[in-house]
Amino acid sequence: MTPRTLRTWAWLHKWSSLVCTLFMLLLCLTGLPLIFHHEIGHLTGTEIEAPQLPAALEKQRATADEVMASARKLYPDRIVQFMGKSEDDERLWWTTLTPTPEPTMDYKSVTVGARTGQVVGEYKVGEGFMDLMFRLHVDLFAGLPGKLFLGFMGLLLLVALVSGVVLYAPFMRKLDFGAVRHERSARTRWLDLHNLIGIVTLVWCFVVGATGMINTWADLLIKYWQQEHLAELLKPYAGQALVPEAERLPLQRSLEAAQAAAPGKKLFFVAFPGTSMSSPHHNTFFMRGDTPLTSKLLQPVLVDARTAQVTAAPQMPWYLDALLISQPLHFGDYGGLPMKILWALLDIATIVVLGSGLYLWLKKRGPAVVPAGVGKQALDLSR
Repeated sequence: MTPRTLRTWAWLHKWSSLVCTLFMLLLCLTGLPLIFHHEIGHLTGTEIEAPQLPAALEKQRATADEVMASARKLYPDRIVQFMGKSEDDERLWWTTLTPTPEPTMDYKSVTVGARTGQVVGEYKVGEGFMDLMFRLHVDLFAGLPGKLFLGFMGLLLLVALVSGVVLYAPFMRKLDFGAVRHERSARTRWLDLHNLIGIVTLVWCFVVGATGMINTWADLLIKYWQQEHLAELLKPYAGQALVPEAERLPLQRSLEAAQAAAPGKKLFFVAFPGTSMSSPHHNTFFMRGDTPLTSKLLQPVLVDARTAQVTAAPQMPWYLDALLISQPLHFGDYGGLPMKILWALLDIATIVVLGSGLYLWLKKRGPAVVPAGVGKQALDLSR
């Protein structure tokens, strides 16, 4: 690699790292508690959990209509936009209630017991430490622009990782792998630690950075799917108005029709007519499998709200499958508590890498020169 090429890679590494470092530190710090959000909620008492019931009542199940009616009793002036089974405990339903079917941040989240059909609790939207961490991590309280901005920071992180690997090879030519030169200056020791921890956590950083970037595109990908794929299926309903609630058949009938159309799958959530994930004419049921992988992949089943007839059950396009897989992988939700602990340790290591990179840049004094054939100085240029 020529000195000029080394300088180019060093420039890419330095500026991509510097621009994204503070935001990546924010994402790592906010992401750490989010990895354990269920566990933290359980310890603090903010997690809504299914109550203990007599054994005779354990197997009974309320109908979907009873669940929806219980949630609406709390807020009779609102409609149910979405309703679904809890991903962690199927003894619970969650419901989202809003003033209108349109997308809004003004919503109430009510949890209903699947066995009794009675309200179990209400999630306080926009309140508490975990909600603050989530909003900072997802969109910086800026909605879609905030998501896309963080996605761009994720792209810069990937550039920094690739350029760091390119520079790492010539840097390590004259050093043993993992060597930390304790006899040298503090800056040199931190440089060695920065490179060592960085190369060890490289794959994890790349996976989490890439999945995080993909997640920021969720709103755009869903909108594209609705316009390019879902719209084609809804052509027979073109020009028809939103189905009034009084003309809709019981939700349980539509649910049973959807389950029959997707054998071997179970309900994840339902989007009601007129909402962002459905059409003005359908209850759209999103079904999922029962394995660690298929439970993350969804299949929509469109059921006519007036007739309870299934009109379509399309497969999700590849880009939405990629999005659905990337979401739990980003937070380590595939392997239970052991994987969460591993994710947390790697997150802490990444904080050390980011912090040390910032320290190295602040401590750098004077411009460096890259002699021909020497990689170490090229790497120094990137700090």
